[in-house]
Parts: sequence; C-alpha cells; structure tokens
Amino acid sequence: MLLPNYLYKLWSNVLQVIEEELTKLQLLEASSSEFNVTRNYLDWLTVLPWGNYSDENFDVIRAQTILDEDHYGLTDVKERILEFIAVGKLRGTSQGKIICLSGPPGVGKTSIGRSIARALNRKFFRFSVGGLSDVAEIKGHRRTYIGAMPGKMVQCLKNVGTANPLVLIDEIDKLGRGHAGDPASALLELLDPEQNANFLDHYLDVPIDLSKVLFVCTANVVDNIPNPLLDRMEVIAIAGYIADEKMHIARDYLEKTAQETCGVKPEQVEVTDAALLGLIENYCREAGVRNLQKHIEKIYRKIALRLVREGSSNESVISGEVVQPAEAKAEVDETDQHAAANETAAESSVQTSDQPKDPKDATEAEKLTETETTEAVEKVLVDASNLADFVGKPVFHAERIYDQTPVGVVMGLAWTAMGGSTLYIETTEVEQGEGKGALHVTGQLGDVMKESAQIAHTLARTILLEKEADNPFFANTKLHLHVPAGATPKDGPSAGCTMITSMLSLAMKMPVRKDLAMTGEVTLTGKILPIGGVKEKTIAARRSEVKTIIFPSANKRDYDELAPNVREGLDVHFVDDYSQIFNLAFDDN
Repeated sequence: MLLPNYLYKLWSNVLQVIEEELTKLQLLEASSSEFNVTRNYLDWLTVLPWGNYSDENFDVIRAQTILDEDHYGLTDVKERILEFIAVGKLRGTSQGKIICLSGPPGVGKTSIGRSIARALNRKFFRFSVGGLSDVAEIKGHRRTYIGAMPGKMVQCLKNVGTANPLVLIDEIDKLGRGHAGDPASALLELLDPEQNANFLDHYLDVPIDLSKVLFVCTANVVDNIPNPLLDRMEVIAIAGYIADEKMHIARDYLEKTAQETCGVKPEQVEVTDAALLGLIENYCREAGVRNLQKHIEKIYRKIALRLVREGSSNESVISGEVVQPAEAKAEVDETDQHAAANETAAESSVQTSDQPKDPKDATEAEKLTETETTEAVEKVLVDASNLADFVGKPVFHAERIYDQTPVGVVMGLAWTAMGGSTLYIETTEVEQGEGKGALHVTGQLGDVMKESAQIAHTLARTILLEKEADNPFFANTKLHLHVPAGATPKDGPSAGCTMITSMLSLAMKMPVRKDLAMTGEVTLTGKILPIGGVKEKTIAARRSEVKTIIFPSANKRDYDELAPNVREGLDVHFVDDYSQIFNLAFDDN
C-alpha cells in the first residue's frame, strides 16, 4: 500500500504505471514467473526517491574550508564549485551541472568529487566507465530478458535515496565500444541538461528527472572523449604538482594518513625536508602524488617494523627479567626451594594486595608498561643520507644528458599524460657529397612528428641560405635526426622549432646555450604556433635547471596564469617568428 505523503511526490504517469502493474499483479498466480517479474518491477518503481531532495548547504565559507581541508591547490576546481554554490544561493535552488576534470593520474580528480559532495551536503555515488562496452550498463535491460536490471543511474538513485546526488563518472575517456552498442552515445542523454530531465531507462520505461543531479566526470586525456559528449561538459584542466606543492601535500596530508595507517606516532619518527625532497625528485617524479603516497607508506611500514623489533628486545629489560645461563639458574633454584617454604605464608597474605583491585588499574598499568617500552625505543630519523635504506636505490636520475650541449643538440620540452619532461633533439651528419642532401629520423616518432621534421629541414635550409648564402650544407649533406629515449613513442608538432635549431646548430657549427629550452610548432614560412601543456613543460624545465624558455606568443596568457612559485627564476621569451628564436639561441655566438 502506498503512503499518502509518498503519492504526492510521484508524477502522474509514474503513478498510473504503478496502479496498472498492481492491478496486473492481483490477477497473477504467485507461482508464475510473470509474478516475480512484475513484483521486481514494482519494487524498483517504489524504491526510487521520486521528488525527494537533500537540503543543500549554500555557505560559501564552509565549502571553502572543507575543500581546503581535503586538497591542496586545485584552485580552478574550487573556484568553480564556489561559483556553483553562489549561484544556487542567489536563486534559492541549484540546477545540475556536468563538469569534467581532466589531468594526469594521481592529482586528486576522484577524491575531489567526495569533497565537493561534502561541501554541498549532497549524497555521493561513484561508478567507473573505463572499458565499458555495453549500453545496458547505463540504460538498463529490457524487462523481457531474464534477470533484467536497471542501469547504473537508477541503481545510484536507489542507493543514495535522493534525487539530487553528486554522481562521479570515473575514467570517461576510456569508454569502450563493442557489439552491444556505443556507451558514449548512451551517455549523451544522461549528460545533456536539455534531455536528462526526462531520462528513460530501458528497464523502468518511465521518465526520470535527473536535472538536479551534479555530474562530475574524470579523464586523463580529453582528446579520447567523443566530441558530442565533450561538448556537453565543462572541462576543468588539473595540471601536475611541482616539488613545492608535493612537499605541502606530503606534510599536511600524506604523512598523517601514513602514520594512522601504520600505527606510528608522530613523536616516534622524524622525516626531514631533505628526505622528502629527495623522495620527490629521485623516486616520485610523476605529475600526481599517488606514487609519493606509496613511498611514504613504505617508509612508515619499515619504521613500524623497526620500532616493534627494538621494542620487543627492550621489553625484557623494562619488565626486570634477565635471561640466565642454565647452571646458574639451577643453583638459584636450589636456594629458592629452602626459602620458598618460609615465605609461603607471607606470600599468601601479600598476594591479594598485589593484584589490581580495579580493572581500570590493570589497563593503566598496561599503558604505563607500553609507554615505558616506547620511550626506551629511540626516535627514528629519516634523512637524505639514509633514505635509500627505506625505499631502495633512486629510480630517476638527472634528465639532463649533457652538461654542455654539443653542436647539433638542443633541449626541447614535451608533454605526456604523466606530466612534462625535457626532450633532446640530436642531429648529426651521415655523409656528404654533391646533391646528397636528405634527412633520416629515428626515436619512435609518430606521423605528425615526422612531418614536423620534414618542415624543419626545409625551413632550416631556407634560413641558412639567408644567413650564409655560400653554405651548401643542407644540399650536400645527409642528416640523421634522433630523439631520445628510443623506446618511448613520441608524436606531436611542438618540437618543430627545436628541430630547426638543432639542424642550424650543426650546419653553422655553433652550439646552443645549455640553459635554454624551447617549444613551439613551426610553419613553412617560419611562423610559431601555440602549443599545449605550458605548466607541465615549465615544471620540467625547472627540474632540469633551465634558466631560459622560449614559448609561442599565443601561450603568454597560459603562462601568466601560472603560480608565482612556478615562474620564479625563469627568463621566458614569447616569439611569433623563428627569426626571434635564432637570435636568442645563437646570439652569444
């Protein structure tokens, strides 16, 4: 029987379906298969939170405090959520939104979803669509199938019990596509603000209002998301963390979590700043902090083992027990036997007074013994000098291959899903002869990068004729261009200006400054086009002790948005044409 306070929340068409199914259920026998199908269908229809919304908290200051407590940095994400709350406060109600957080692994995309839900006072539900290839997982199965069930969204509403939860759709860039349909297309209806007010699940076959749901999607690379789906989302890019930010995160969040996980008290251990910095630079160079968390937990596990071993060895000394040789023990036993008879009566009278009268006293005595054991164990110090004893040999070494770049070698900057890195371009001559000018490339370069190398070769030849008209280097020399490391696939047009500089350096026998790095796509006429991953590339340059960076002029706005601590100590030049790069690279020569 449906309660009156439940009926008024139901839509008229949903109520009509329930009444029809109830009527049909009365005509069916309990032993028939159709009875169970109808009963399950009614269970799903009546368990959903029709019109039941949780009370949202529109306190911006409280939300800011919660977001700062859980995550360091992520300014853009926090600002967007605070804007969402402010709009809801002014309107008196909040509509659903579709936000996509993109960034490398381990930067906090999934965990920020929980914090947003806590800040908004909404229920939280997460499901991953990585590798999902069946549309029925999202839209449900038809009731005609045996064992049919609703899709993830209906299951979400049942679990949370409200119609306005925060739903985190994880790994949306890794959606699969199989014989059972295209899940990315099925998500179009779910993530379209114009359509999801009447979302239709195949199992329920009645419209569900999802317009109040806040969807937060996560992705590593937005390029893999189909354009129609990407168009429905507001993308917020989360860049990787620099060393200073990782230090803050390690101190404020990761260390405390590791201490609680491993049962180690703060006063029992000291991890110095030098040790943390060494851990970040030599073991955990990725953009996120997930690997850093694993290494910190590894340190604390080894500390826990050391504390337990030292504590166990000191327990016998603290409790007054001394291990004696067998012969001495036998002599003592004979003496004790004579004394035992005389002391039996005295012991029996004293024995009752030695026992704790109250169980609380026994607990306090145990705590006192434990404290004495802990105090007996010396404080463990983790410093840069003994860091390898806890986490092994360093995984990473200096990215700088050359202390002084030779002729034909120039440092470029690259972006990957794991963050930024430096990328050397090496060019050398294979053979010379009349009309033997050619270019051979190696280093697992993709099609785009190979075309970029051909453009660079053509433009370098043009520039050399302008600078040194009587130099036939490119016309008569076969060149070999290599990009280390050879096992890593590389692609993209942003190394164009670096390739030209490398070729000109070899042609004019002039080395490039060792503290210079550059990035930018180049055209056949020498124009420099914008690139992506400015923050990641800037961080990689700082890590390799680069002092001067060359960026395209179109990326000046991206660079100006970086935090001051990222830009500190860098001399950055913004260029429109390759002639400006030529002057910067070879000016000292």
